[in-house]
Amino acid sequence: MSAQQNQSTENTDGRGGRLAGLTTRGRSFLAAGLAAMACGMLFDYKVLLRVGAMLTMLPLIAIMVLARTRYRVSCRRALEPARVGVGQEARVHLRLENVSRLPSGTLLVEDRVPYVLGSRPRFVLNKVEPNGRRRVVYRVRSDVRGRYLLGPLALRLADPFGLVELSRSFSAQHALTVTPQVHALPNAPVGQAWSGRGEGHATSVAAAGEDDIGTREYRHGDDLRRVHWRSTARTGELMVRREEQVWQSRATILLDTRAIAHRGDGPASSFEWAVSSAASIALHMARHGYAVRLLTETGQAVTAAAHDSSAVGLDFEGMLLDALAVVEMSNAATLAGANAMLRQGGGDSLVIAVLGDLSGDDASELARVRHSTTSGVAFAMDTASWLGGKPMAQAQARFVGSAQVLRVGGWRVVEVEPGDRLPELWELAARRGSGMSGSVGAAGTATPAAPAGPAGAEVGAAR
Repeated sequence: MSAQQNQSTENTDGRGGRLAGLTTRGRSFLAAGLAAMACGMLFDYKVLLRVGAMLTMLPLIAIMVLARTRYRVSCRRALEPARVGVGQEARVHLRLENVSRLPSGTLLVEDRVPYVLGSRPRFVLNKVEPNGRRRVVYRVRSDVRGRYLLGPLALRLADPFGLVELSRSFSAQHALTVTPQVHALPNAPVGQAWSGRGEGHATSVAAAGEDDIGTREYRHGDDLRRVHWRSTARTGELMVRREEQVWQSRATILLDTRAIAHRGDGPASSFEWAVSSAASIALHMARHGYAVRLLTETGQAVTAAAHDSSAVGLDFEGMLLDALAVVEMSNAATLAGANAMLRQGGGDSLVIAVLGDLSGDDASELARVRHSTTSGVAFAMDTASWLGGKPMAQAQARFVGSAQVLRVGGWRVVEVEPGDRLPELWELAARRGSGMSGSVGAAGTATPAAPAGPAGAEVGAAR
């Protein structure tokens, strides 16, 4: 997002002056003056009395001067860009303008930013002439994804002696979205060969029959040459052929966000690896013509444009990244919600799951919900390895057993360990799919598959 698309203008009035605006130096002058005046009257020492009066009057005069000063400052903030990836920098542009008729004093500018973006930027602006402008730029970056508010901007006006300081704050805030790291994946297909966009006439005919395909009721203005006489005779109503439609393959990405399924802390945790992988896979599939739906274990779609063929035109990528920037771990114990959604199907030709630690029951249920016409790819994370050291034998046995259950259910399983890179794992999943496909026997060995039609399913091979 460009700077001109994320900006606001506000005014702040510099009138006002109270004893609360005294700085430490101003309070010291006032206290010293009062003490000197008291001592001068007590000891009848006129020189000390004059000195005390001068010290007392100086901060009071400074307050009066600033109180009578009318200055109005306009501020405009712009982010460039307003959405960045983890570890990338964003530039924040501030433009301050003195819209009053009098020059301002020295301005101390401080913008409030969350600590994860770095220290608060502070600037000193010398006297700003009437209608004068000052521009400042600072950079922010974060190694932690999320949505962070910048602002409000605070201004402090001080007198030349530093005795009084008046603070004014703007109210506008702007959001900076730090998205998960996205990896560029190779163009190796992990789904069916017919994936992506293409003409769906042959597939639809095979499912519905030539007499029923592509017909609808006649509407005023339809070309009579498009009348489908067989359907008209059967239904008793005038039917016309539809225009040939475009088929779009659908892919569902399942992201396991259960807190009990992940290990590690911070950016190096297994959960962050899963979020980054889900973002990379979803964007990769969307760019290759798939209608993408991103689900969590609760069964809720992460993006509002999920499974919408027009999502790409509605900035699907931006909505997806914004949603994943703020996704958090859930308290769910099982994958029941996601299994229910996958069991319903919905025309998915490919399901890709990024999974944490699975129990035997979760793996068995997930293996059963895959449809026979759907390719399933599971990136199974050995989350016990994220704790460092050698995983316990029990955890390792559960991981191996869960992966085997998924393979028996027809899933193509790719094991993930700390340090593994998603592009390499993606190529591995593609090689396994092209090297051996078919039904998986009870022992987990793949048997040759019969030649599949355009809608044939491609299943996984044992690792």
